[in-house]
Amino acid sequence: MVSGAAAPLTFNPPARVRYLIRGLASEETREQSLDVLCKNRLAYDNLAVLLWHSFGIMGVLLKIITSAYRPLLYDGLTENAVTQVCNAIALFQCVASHPDTRIPFIRATMPVYLYPFLNTMSNERSYECLRITSLGVIGSLAKVEDPEVIEYLLSTQIFPSCLRCMEVGKTLSRTVSTFIIYRILLSEKGLKYCFVLAERYLSVSQCLGKLVENLSEDDAENLPHLLKNIIGCYLRLSENERTRPQLSSYIPWKLLDGKYANIVRSDPMALADLRQLVCNLRTSKSCTAHCTDEPPASSDSPGTSIP
Repeated sequence: MVSGAAAPLTFNPPARVRYLIRGLASEETREQSLDVLCKNRLAYDNLAVLLWHSFGIMGVLLKIITSAYRPLLYDGLTENAVTQVCNAIALFQCVASHPDTRIPFIRATMPVYLYPFLNTMSNERSYECLRITSLGVIGSLAKVEDPEVIEYLLSTQIFPSCLRCMEVGKTLSRTVSTFIIYRILLSEKGLKYCFVLAERYLSVSQCLGKLVENLSEDDAENLPHLLKNIIGCYLRLSENERTRPQLSSYIPWKLLDGKYANIVRSDPMALADLRQLVCNLRTSKSCTAHCTDEPPASSDSPGTSIP
């Protein structure tokens, strides 16, 4: 729903971009300016800086985004409204991605205004569009190794929102939300956060298990990325020796199936993570036999051992 590629702003880009940003302030030109800026958001490196420092513009984008809250409750969003909101969120992502505006963006707590779109329970097209576009903003923050960003995401309870997206979203939403969880778990603070409460750890483990059980091979484009993120999450969880025996009971055999190893074979890092995960599980006293015995052969693969 977010506007796609278009001709770049080649004619005096800074002046043209400033003109379009000013156009956001007027209701008469807002929709067109928003559309053009979104289409060309990758063509101008300093768009995020101009958006952030242009008086009142972030407030305009926020007004567009929050205007969807009430219609969202009653399934009253039109396609045109969804497009405008997604375009505004895409400009938020520009700001979240830029090194000069990322920290001011989170210190102003702007991302929390996207959380209502992550907490919806419908996977209809309009809801899914808002969900995946919002996840793109959080994903842009999470992929940066910055302790302040991780601290912010944890303090705003992004974990349960991402778990909800993993349960109700379609494959792309599940892929991005799992990526966010994975990036958080990569930090020591994020991993500790997951293990502070048993309920939190169980929620993550069980949600990952459901993802594996419901993997759809129809989405060949996103499946390898989703598998990589799932494996990465499980690997980080398996590094806790105290809970490793319990973790083995939450990992479906399907993940250790040779069929899925073949899917991630083209990604050496993902395949290495899968092998390390199996190795970690085998060191668990209560699951040694469970992991060394041959699991049942899949119908699509002659063997199930990880190569």
